[in-house]
Amino acid sequence: MPAVENINGQAITLAMKHKDKRNPKDWKGFKFAVPFDYSMHNYLLRYYLAEAGLDPDRDVQIRSVPPPEMVANMRADNIDGFLAPDPVNQRAVYDGVGFIHILSKEIWSGHPCCAFAASKEFVTQNPNSYKALLKAVLDATAYARKAENRKEIAAAIAPTNYLNQPLTVVEQVLTGTYADGLGGIKKDPQRIDFDPFPYQSFAIWILTQMKRWGQIKGDVDYNKIAKDVFLATDATRLMKEVGMQPPATLDKKFSVMGKPFDPKKPEEYLNSFAISRTKG
Repeated sequence: MPAVENINGQAITLAMKHKDKRNPKDWKGFKFAVPFDYSMHNYLLRYYLAEAGLDPDRDVQIRSVPPPEMVANMRADNIDGFLAPDPVNQRAVYDGVGFIHILSKEIWSGHPCCAFAASKEFVTQNPNSYKALLKAVLDATAYARKAENRKEIAAAIAPTNYLNQPLTVVEQVLTGTYADGLGGIKKDPQRIDFDPFPYQSFAIWILTQMKRWGQIKGDVDYNKIAKDVFLATDATRLMKEVGMQPPATLDKKFSVMGKPFDPKKPEEYLNSFAISRTKG
């Protein structure tokens, strides 16, 4: 994974019938959707629920649902909420079936979302194609990061052959000026943003959550996996070629819900959680 395609750009959306249940402690028995079990959406939702004292595996149901089907499932009352990539959250607001409870950046500001990934075989056997694709992603993220380009991008990707969404839905996401579904208009220019660098501290955090929820077991060589998968060296080299300034460090510091993460102490971080599958 040599590049992050966007940072932030997700939200927890709840069905309109829950507009008076803004405290997650009241969500016991809820049914939630995420795009995939092994996804940032799942890990952020689980983190948020656990911080509220709910066990994500016992107090609620979390199921995998393709994002294009989430709004219909909410309308049919099959789910109470979802943590999904945009523009799905804004589409639920547009259709009047849901409201935005919080943006994912309120859980972790600057978290990685969608990413460019390639198999090791493709990278080694097709170096020129790999380099061209990666440079295109880096160049696109540099363009998308500029606020003045966001409306142009929305107009380009909203049509049927891309996102197949109303233009206003995509514009609200990309500009950060949006209806919250409860009668309010919010402004957050970083609702979605673009920073392509694959910080290895991101990979280590993801691994701690995979272990926390029982997706991986036993000893984990966090640094080796992060280095093998998040190809920071490739990103650094090619960012310079397209005129971008790569960061000086591979381990960006960040906090999740106010709790600082130290990538040098992943097991200590993992053991600090009250709710975890590693504790039975």
